[in-house]
Amino acid sequence: MRLLECELFEISIPTRRLHTWATSTADVGSGYIIVKLTADNGIVGFGEATAMPEWGGDFGRYFGESGNTTRVVIEKHLFPAIYGMDPFDIENIHRKMDLAIRGYNYAKTGLEEAIYDIAGKALDQPVYMMLGGKCRDGIPVAHSLGIMEIDAAVEEALEAVSEGIKDIKVKGGLDFKRDYELVRKLRSALGPDIRIFLDANQAYPTAKEAVKWVGRMDREFNLEYIEQPVEGLEQMRLVTKLLHLPICADESCWTIADALDIIRLSAADYLSIYVTKAGGIYKANTIAKIAQYAGIRCNVNGSGEFGVGNAANLHVACTARTATLASVFPVTHIDGMEQTKVAGHWYKDDILTKPFRYEDGYLMVPDGPGLGIEVDMEKIRKYSVGKGGNNSMVIRMKEEVSM
Repeated sequence: MRLLECELFEISIPTRRLHTWATSTADVGSGYIIVKLTADNGIVGFGEATAMPEWGGDFGRYFGESGNTTRVVIEKHLFPAIYGMDPFDIENIHRKMDLAIRGYNYAKTGLEEAIYDIAGKALDQPVYMMLGGKCRDGIPVAHSLGIMEIDAAVEEALEAVSEGIKDIKVKGGLDFKRDYELVRKLRSALGPDIRIFLDANQAYPTAKEAVKWVGRMDREFNLEYIEQPVEGLEQMRLVTKLLHLPICADESCWTIADALDIIRLSAADYLSIYVTKAGGIYKANTIAKIAQYAGIRCNVNGSGEFGVGNAANLHVACTARTATLASVFPVTHIDGMEQTKVAGHWYKDDILTKPFRYEDGYLMVPDGPGLGIEVDMEKIRKYSVGKGGNNSMVIRMKEEVSM
């Protein structure tokens, strides 16, 4: 097989409610890029680039991307570099992309997910079989409470738990006292058995202040862990050393090299792996293997993906042996086929023809060929950003392009 054509769609889907965190500037789902790749035998694969301009690792080490940035990077750099290549040549595909342009992992993820989708369809096998087989059939979903008013957050958490959720993620970092009060009320309302963990998104000002307040919250309200309390590996290492509570690295853990540095420096107890941060399924799976052999627990989290990106997340999460922490994945909802009122309910609709099955707090892994999804092109057009729902970009290369 050879990769012959690439088509890009920028789409936005309305959210159930605003979902923001300490360092975000916009709601999720605003202008993500859907990648449609076609091979010379007619097999079509889909990928998703969750373009987020304000998210880029510690101290701006990696680049945020807008939808327009992702389009340009794929059109001008990435697809020309891999045009004509065999979808199974995944190591060299990544090498070609990394040589064509440094960084821009969202754009690389969108292309690479579509490539895996094609390869799995060609083999008539789900992507997880190409990664070594699945360790679990379903992934536990953590319900994420964005930055919101305290009483509303408690009410939403109670409803999510009534719909099967066992893990509540609390977005904080802007005000220690507000975070303390929210966690206090959540523990009182939810009881002792629901797992609560706090995500500060790098926003606590110093390691020692984080240790003081988070330590108090843990002693009084039994937190499960704290995710990315501060920015930078030195500050993370200090918090990890001083707190009894486990520390999870998220913004500090983008690449394979980041994961190795965190383990070498003992800068965190857990890793939060993203397909998007790593630059695709292949590299995210590599980080998961590093975590496994280092004895590090992890999860495979998401950036509020639509159904295409969520499928990739599920395939990686089910193959990662130590990915035993709950994952923040949307419970895919399609208009008229809603599965929950609140639990994991991010978007009012999706671009798939049917949702992933949700059962008692778990999102089930699709078993079909490739990513195991069917994309609804009418929904793509409906939610396309641009006049008349027609904003697609088709990239075709001339045959003289070197391969």
